[in-house]
Amino acid sequence: MTETKSSADHDEVPGEDDPRPGADIAFPYDRMTVEQFRRRFPRARWNDARKAWFVPGRTASRRIGRWLAELEAEADAHADAKGRDAFTFNPIDSPYLELGKAGFRIRTPYSKTVVDELHEVPFSRWDGDLRIWHVPFRSYEDLRRRWPEIEAAARRNEPEERRRRAEERKGSEEDIRSRLRSAERKRHRYPLPSDDLPPIGRPVAIAYGIVVFTEISGELVDPDVVADFYPDVTEDHVWGHWRVPTLEELVRTWPAKMPPAEDAEWWLPTIEELRPARRTARSREARRHAKTS
Repeated sequence: MTETKSSADHDEVPGEDDPRPGADIAFPYDRMTVEQFRRRFPRARWNDARKAWFVPGRTASRRIGRWLAELEAEADAHADAKGRDAFTFNPIDSPYLELGKAGFRIRTPYSKTVVDELHEVPFSRWDGDLRIWHVPFRSYEDLRRRWPEIEAAARRNEPEERRRRAEERKGSEEDIRSRLRSAERKRHRYPLPSDDLPPIGRPVAIAYGIVVFTEISGELVDPDVVADFYPDVTEDHVWGHWRVPTLEELVRTWPAKMPPAEDAEWWLPTIEELRPARRTARSREARRHAKTS
C-alpha cells in the first residue's frame, strides 16, 4: 500500500530530523514504477531509516497525490482494455446485456437475486434515470462468473414467466397457503416471547427481515389459530405490531458484533443484514421522491 507522510511527521524522531519541507512516499518495489517515480521526481532521495522516498518541496504532498491519481487512472485504463479483450474473446451473449462506450449496460426485470449479484460485482452502479446497471470493462471476469445466476433470475422474473407460474399454482394448496401467508404478513403483527420483548422504535431483525416495533399490545397469541404461520409459537407469546424502518433509522443503527443465537426470535441486525436493507430503503425513498417530483 502506498503511504505519503509530511516531513513534519518525523520532527520529533531522534536522528531523523529533516529541516527541509517535503513529504515521504512508500510503495511496493516495482522496477517500472520506480523508474516512473524517478522521472517525475528527480530530486527525490531514498531514506533507508524510514524505508521511504523523500520528495522535497512545500507542494510535495500535492504533487505526489497527482502522480498517484495518474497511476491509478493508468491502471484502470489497462484493466478496462484487458476486460474488453476478454469480452471480445469470450463474450456473454444475452438479451439483458449491451455493450457501451465505457463498459456494459445491463437491463433486466426486477429480481432481488439480480440486485444482490450485481452489487457484488466491483465498480457496478445503478442508474435510476435509465433503469439500467453500468459495469466497467475491468469487472468483466467478475460479471462473467456471476452471469449464469443473473440471467437465470432475470428469465424467471419475465412477466410472461411469472404469469405462467401463477396460472399453474392457482387453486393449488401451495397457492392457498401463499395467499394466507401474505394476508398474515399484511397485518404487520408478529408473535413475541413475553419474557424477552424487543425495544420499541428501534430496528431489530425477525424472520420477516428488519422491522421497527411500534407497539406491544399485550394480547396473547392463540397458537391453534396461527400455528401454520408461526410453528414455534406458544401461549406465552404476545402480539407486537411493526412497521418498515426508514433509511435514516437503518443508517443510524449500529450493527451487532455477534450473530444471533440459533433459537432467537428477534435480534439486533448484523452488518450483513443491514447492508441489503439499507440498499432497499434507499431505492424505496428514491422511488418515492421521483413520484412526488
